[in-house]
This record gives sequence, C-alpha cells and structure tokens, in this order.
Amino acid sequence: MKKILMILLVFVLAFSLAACGNNPSEVSENQDQGTQDVAESNDTTQEETEETAAENIENGQTIYPLTVTDASGNEVTIEQKPERIVSLAPSITEILFALGLDENIVGVTEYDDFPEEATTKPKIGGILDGNTEAILAAEPDLVIGGLSLNEAIIIGLAELDIQVFTIEPNSIDEVIEDIQLLGLITDANDAAETVVTQMADEKQQVVEAVSGISEADKKKIYLEFSEGWTVGSGEFMNELIELSGGINVAADQAGWLQISEEKIIEENPDVIIYTTKYMDLKPVITERSGWSEITAIRDDSLVGMNDDLISRPGPRITQGLLEIAKGIYPELVK
Repeated sequence: MKKILMILLVFVLAFSLAACGNNPSEVSENQDQGTQDVAESNDTTQEETEETAAENIENGQTIYPLTVTDASGNEVTIEQKPERIVSLAPSITEILFALGLDENIVGVTEYDDFPEEATTKPKIGGILDGNTEAILAAEPDLVIGGLSLNEAIIIGLAELDIQVFTIEPNSIDEVIEDIQLLGLITDANDAAETVVTQMADEKQQVVEAVSGISEADKKKIYLEFSEGWTVGSGEFMNELIELSGGINVAADQAGWLQISEEKIIEENPDVIIYTTKYMDLKPVITERSGWSEITAIRDDSLVGMNDDLISRPGPRITQGLLEIAKGIYPELVK
C-alpha cells in the first residue's frame, strides 16, 4: 500500500509538509485485511529485528558486512559502516540526528527543519522531487528514504547503483523497530537503544494513565491536521488517538479524508485537536457555520498541536502521543 503520498500532497497544498501518510483509495482496497495483517505482522517483525541485531552485534558494535531487508522486501548488504548518508524525508533526518549521526549526514530535503542543525545541511531538493544530481554530488554511500514517499527518486538512484535503504513505519511500534534497524545499519546501537527506550516509556506512560477509562467514558475526538482534512482508521494518527483513550469520530472511514462539516456536527466530539505550525486552524474551525454548538467548541476543549509531532514517524512521535493524551485527559496524563 502507498503509505505516504496522499497525506504529503495534502500538507503541500496547505504548506504543511510532513514525512508520511497514506493513499486513501489503496487503503480502502486493502481495509478488510490491512488491520489484521498489521496486527499479525507486528510481533513477527519485532522478532526478526531482534534476531538480526543479535546475530550482527558484538560488544555493542555492528558486524559488517551486514545484510538486512528493507521495506520493499529487498535484501540490502551494507559492506561497512556508512560514513556519508543522504536522507530523503524529515522523519528520517530526525532519526539520524537522534542517533548522533549529524556529522555523517551529507544531504537532506528542503523541508528538514528539526533539529535546528538540519537546516544547515546541504539540500537535495524536495521530498517528492529530490534532485538526483544533488544527491550524486553529495557522494553518499547510503541513501535512506520512504518506500512510497520517495519511490520515483529511489528507482532512479537504484539504476545508478546508489545504495538505498527504505523504511515504511505504520505504527509507533514500527517506528521503534525502524530506529533500532537504522541504529544497527549505522553502528549506532547504543544510541538507538537509548532513543527507543525513552519512546517505549512515553508510550507506556500514556497507556497506563488511560487504562482505567471505560469504553462508555471515552471521549470522542475530532482531529484536523490540515484545513478541511482529517484522519480515519488504519493510520498512525488514529493510533495516537486510540492509545490516548479517545474515540476518533472519523474512524468509520479509512485513510486521509476531507471532512463533512455536517458529519462532525452530528458526531459532536468532546475534544478537537488541530495543528498550528503551518497554519493555526483554531479560528477556521470555531467559525464554521453550526459548529458553535459542538461540545468541544462550546466547552473550549480545543487542543493545538505542532504538526510535526504527530505527522512525522520519528523519535518525537511518542511526544506527540503524550501531548494528545494530555489534551484529552489533562487530569490523568501529566
């Protein structure tokens, strides 16, 4: 399934560029089996990641050559520790910096802005339209991209014998697994363990805090991440809402979708989550016709979020989870 392109296009149109997303039509085609497949594959993927690490780490260091399988199903052999890395997505750049690899990053997209040091790195073009010449000029020994997000540029690089590794996380657990895998590939195993331990702790903090909420007492949530757009089932933003003990009022549909203003009024959410970085959506939401009677607006239960915390599947995604949970249940999540 295309897990990135649609949301990115929406964010581009709203000047709200993110690092991943889904194609609603393809999600719909695979909806019936998709959720079951993800659930059944999570444990298997984690086991495979742990087995790969156990077989290829000695005294905390990666043993090369290393053969790993990327998101496309291709086996990629890393002959030695990558010294020059190009990132094709903001979320990947955040992972690399979190792994302490800032000196090894020789190319990022125009939209990579976190941490601040990422803005000083050489630019290789946009997210969807990376510049092959700029990538080649960076002389990378490894390019890391999103399977769907960077598909076109990845095909071109492969034809030029540039080594590419793709990831495609669809949940918090898969983000954690990918960080561990990239730590293994780049011989940053200790740093990866530190990062994923913190992420797991943040996730567990939320899960435990909301564990006592009964189904009947769960709050109904509406999330608007770009003007007129929300998220349905099968997406990691929906997972953030559900892990936070909320009920997504758009979960009866799959993927990324344009809202029906009448449907949101009918669903009457208790809390509205909106994004603020590229465009503060609060006045847009509160001034819609008929929305003043929605419980969330009437009670001023609107929660503004930094877009990147909930749209980039990287090390900050569990911070986004915490912020959503605090916004929904401030009395439970501190």
